[in-house]
Amino acid sequence: MNRGPERLRTLLSLNIKNRRRLLDLSQEKLAEAANLSAQTVNDIEGCRMWVSDKTMVKLAKALKVEIYQLLLPSIEENIQGEPPESLHSPAETLLTLQYKIKKYIDQQFYETLRADL
Repeated sequence: MNRGPERLRTLLSLNIKNRRRLLDLSQEKLAEAANLSAQTVNDIEGCRMWVSDKTMVKLAKALKVEIYQLLLPSIEENIQGEPPESLHSPAETLLTLQYKIKKYIDQQFYETLRADL
């Protein structure tokens, strides 16, 4: 069973909740800021609803993040579930993270496409 779409819904849900809490917003306040219903925000956070591209833009803008950030795993989760690597400089850390993030997004995208076929 392909869990790609479920995984993306879960990541989206967690990232919206975490960011909303960081900004000290209720679901109602986020809904108002994003011009959505509170029930829609509740359904998205509860993984009961996927979002359109337009809704994702509204949420990202209201949460003051870039859209792609709503689909990234948290740092604590580690992208591949691997132990942290020993990195020597901030530049190496950044390059490694950029590579892993791109690899992860590509993998999730293709798994989602395969699941739809």
